[in-house]
Amino acid sequence: MMQMVVKMINTNKTNKQLVGSFVVLIWIFFLSAPSFGQDMRAVSQKAKTDHEAALTEAGASEERILTDRESLVKEIARLEHEVKALDNDITIIQDEFDKLKEKELELAEQKSIDEMEMRELTGTVRVIARDMETILRQSQFTVRLPERLDLIEPILKKDRFPGMNDFKTMTDLFFQEMDLSGEVVLRTGLFVDRKGVEKEGDILTIGKFTAAYRADDETGYLRYSEGSNHFYALSAFPSWFVLRNLNKYMEGKTDEICLDFSRGAALRQITHKTNLIDQVKNGGPLVWPILATGLFALIIAIERIIFLRRVHANTDRVMGKVNELALGGEWQECDKIAKDKKGRPAYNILKTGLNARAEERETLESVLQEAILKELPRLERFLPTLNIMGAIAPLLGLLGTVTGMISTFHVITLYGTGDPRMMSGGISEALVTTMLGLSVAIPIMLMHTFLSRRVDHIIGDMEEKAVALTNIIYREIRLID
Repeated sequence: MMQMVVKMINTNKTNKQLVGSFVVLIWIFFLSAPSFGQDMRAVSQKAKTDHEAALTEAGASEERILTDRESLVKEIARLEHEVKALDNDITIIQDEFDKLKEKELELAEQKSIDEMEMRELTGTVRVIARDMETILRQSQFTVRLPERLDLIEPILKKDRFPGMNDFKTMTDLFFQEMDLSGEVVLRTGLFVDRKGVEKEGDILTIGKFTAAYRADDETGYLRYSEGSNHFYALSAFPSWFVLRNLNKYMEGKTDEICLDFSRGAALRQITHKTNLIDQVKNGGPLVWPILATGLFALIIAIERIIFLRRVHANTDRVMGKVNELALGGEWQECDKIAKDKKGRPAYNILKTGLNARAEERETLESVLQEAILKELPRLERFLPTLNIMGAIAPLLGLLGTVTGMISTFHVITLYGTGDPRMMSGGISEALVTTMLGLSVAIPIMLMHTFLSRRVDHIIGDMEEKAVALTNIIYREIRLID
């Protein structure tokens, strides 16, 4: 601003010089013209007067300008001081602004963290509330206290921020469920009986594990349905011992009772027990050849057991008696016994040995051994067939397993693995046929081993009695000689 004032003063001086020069030129012009002398003197005098007035006025203007300059200089100094003060204030304000900006960023970050924590807290509360709702729906006490579900429902709303009252509600429900879990209550209530009819009766709840009923002289266990919040009677009764214990407990005659700690899973198995007929139905077409193999094997085993038992008894009794008579020399009695019953192994061997008693010892032994070997196929009859059946049964079971798995993979190819129940048919066929095949094969193999050992034992007895008969015959012959 000081520079502007100086420039204005210099401009005034220049204007003053130009005005003086202009006046002088006019005066000279008029002096050079003689025809205008008198007028020019007047004009010159006026111009001089005007020049002096202009000079006076210029001096006054200069004084005023100088006076204004001092004021302006002082004002400029004051303004420069104010500018410096304002610059300092701006610097301070800028520092405060920067600090406030940093504080704003910190607060925004803290706000973001707080909002995230609040969302996590809200989500956690809703998850706990959802778990609480699941517990309440699965709890059999909801039949008696259905209003508990209404208390938990508002907390699950997404547009609701949980408060302390909600926390208190969930805490009270948790503790209420804990208290009810330790109670044994016998009350009158409604349930659906085994015929599907809703009726009223005595309902016994033992904690959250077991529920039972007593109505119309019928006692049984109840199953809780979380979908309908009702008790349903099991379609099948447990064992007689369990029912007797339940009746005594409900009558107050005993402090012991059978509990289902699986919350109904063990009791539901009562209604899903499968017998042999159900398993056969689920096993597919290959079950029938397996059962037929087992039936034929059973018939063969019974026939062989009866036959070998009779042979063994006859061997011990008949050959023992013949040896006793031979020791006494009663050969006619011996022949008579051997001819009484034809076609039996022991009688055939005795008859052959007695007919050859006049032969040499080696010949007699060979004849008796031949007779025993001749009876061996009859003793081992059907045993190879039994052995083959024992080998076929597990193979049939394995074949059923393969066909069942093929059926299962076919279902998977068509419908995928979304519903396991669609694959249960093929898996059931695979497992049932294997089970039945092994169940038939194991007894057949054991029976085959038992009968084979029985035949070996009978053959051993026959050989023993034949050797004894040979010794008796040749001892008698030596005595006669």
